[in-house]
Amino acid sequence: MTIGTGVITGVSISHTRASVDELERSAARSQRAAVATLLDDPTVEEAYVLQTCNRVEGYVVADTFDAGRSALDVLTGDVPADTVREYDHEESLRHLLRVAAGLESLVLGEDQILGQVRDAYEDARVEGGIGPLLEDGVTKAIHVGERARTETRINEGVVSLASAAVQLVDDECHLHDATGLVVGAGEMGTLAAKSLATRLDRLLVANRTVPHAEHIAKTVDVDASAVALNALPAAVSEADVVVSATGSPSAVFDVETLAEAGETFLVDIAQPRDIPPAAEDLDTLTVYDLDRLEAVTEKTRRQREQAAEAVERIVDEEFERLLRQYKRKRADRVISAMYESAERVKAQEVGTALQKLDLDAESEAVVEAMADAIVSQLLAAPTSSLRDAAEEDDWSTIQTALQLFDPNFGPESPPPEFVASMNPEDIPEEMREEMPAAVLDQLDD
Repeated sequence: MTIGTGVITGVSISHTRASVDELERSAARSQRAAVATLLDDPTVEEAYVLQTCNRVEGYVVADTFDAGRSALDVLTGDVPADTVREYDHEESLRHLLRVAAGLESLVLGEDQILGQVRDAYEDARVEGGIGPLLEDGVTKAIHVGERARTETRINEGVVSLASAAVQLVDDECHLHDATGLVVGAGEMGTLAAKSLATRLDRLLVANRTVPHAEHIAKTVDVDASAVALNALPAAVSEADVVVSATGSPSAVFDVETLAEAGETFLVDIAQPRDIPPAAEDLDTLTVYDLDRLEAVTEKTRRQREQAAEAVERIVDEEFERLLRQYKRKRADRVISAMYESAERVKAQEVGTALQKLDLDAESEAVVEAMADAIVSQLLAAPTSSLRDAAEEDDWSTIQTALQLFDPNFGPESPPPEFVASMNPEDIPEEMREEMPAAVLDQLDD
């Protein structure tokens, strides 16, 4: 079992601080492309990027926090500094758990974010960005997200941006006998179509790939039909309500088309936006984008506060387990070195003894088994003690064991992720005197 030798650094640009325009500027062409760019930095060992309609987040593993933060500038360089939240090793892990649980979402407890975390994990894994540290961190986040939704009521009611958009439409206008248009046949478009279908009499689904739109039209329990994107002008003129949720890199509507649509209610939940900002100046249109969904989501947030408290407790519990898991893995290097050292001595001494004794094969096997048993019993207690020492941040014990058993270990530094978790106030003065200057500098920072 191995563990990475660096520390995790994270950044987040989300709806809590950033506008839709700022989110658009920070988004990469794709999650995979962003991970590949981060891995091009020679200081980065692992990388994970999560991009949704209301957040862009990056996590890297590097030798130090400063190196990781510098590498993440590729994600944050085009937005104001006050829109960026930075996280050190433990903060990154806790934040990622909260994201997967839905506690950081615009719609508290939304279901879609958990699938998006999984998809981002697969994208990063394909690009070679997932190593020992992020493997444990991201898979733990997914586990927390699953627990939150099976053990609490965090996802009851309005649980996605799509359903929040439809709720907003339902609150603001009369949908009975109305015609709705959903643009986009991805996850958000599908959710919007299914939600709208329960409230109106006719639905149009537009998508670049018409068969995908046809599939959605067949699954909803309402009069529905599919159209191509080049038929949007005609579709918009028929629609009373439009929910747009494509993955297009640019707007799919133009102002001229919308100007001829007549009285229309539009909700844009795409990132980047599908509807150009100039459309808001048209008197015949009512346009809502991500920034304007706060009213609907705030109502949901109040209803879910009690469930959110239960989810917070799950996050705390699993976060502590994750830290213990990391700390126990720190001991694995020295435990491995200890067993390798003992194995070398055992093999040498058993070989010497067997050369002096005239034993048959069965007797030689007995001697070797006895030697193995002695090594295992002698090292069982030190193995347990080393794992306990790692959990208690007892670097002195780990350092001594490494010096005794690992010929490649020198006095220069403990693993960076170990240093990152140490409390400088808990380190005895005599131990500080033996520590290298580089380690002391990292602790004091």
